[in-house]
Amino acid sequence: MADKITYQQEFLASVRDEVWPLLQQDWEEIEHNKDMLPLDPNWDLYELLESQGNFYIFTARDGSKLVGYFTVIVFPSMHSRHARLAANDVIYLDKEYRKGLVGMRLFKFAEKCLKQDGHKVLYVTTTERHPIDPLLERLG
Repeated sequence: MADKITYQQEFLASVRDEVWPLLQQDWEEIEHNKDMLPLDPNWDLYELLESQGNFYIFTARDGSKLVGYFTVIVFPSMHSRHARLAANDVIYLDKEYRKGLVGMRLFKFAEKCLKQDGHKVLYVTTTERHPIDPLLERLG
């Protein structure tokens, strides 16, 4: 299965329709305040951030099928005037692809692309209910 997986940076406008079903699965799986935080992405803001160079979406595909994504938002540092920080917004990988190295390779691909663009810091959050600590530990 992992032999057919490709990793790429894409534009939200070109993958939005494919991302939506995975985003819904992600929200169903991890959001525990569904009544307080309904799934209603601010697509306009994402697109604005992307047009400013402040939003990235990295994808994993099995052939042409989207199986995962790793999104990043870039923002100015409040503590270092000339620094820009990158923070992971959403990571999702279809359950069928969570065993093996697909998640780690997607993460490494995103990290490599961000470094090439000059980003030195990437913040990634995890949750107590759905931790990705084992992946982060493997990545060092």
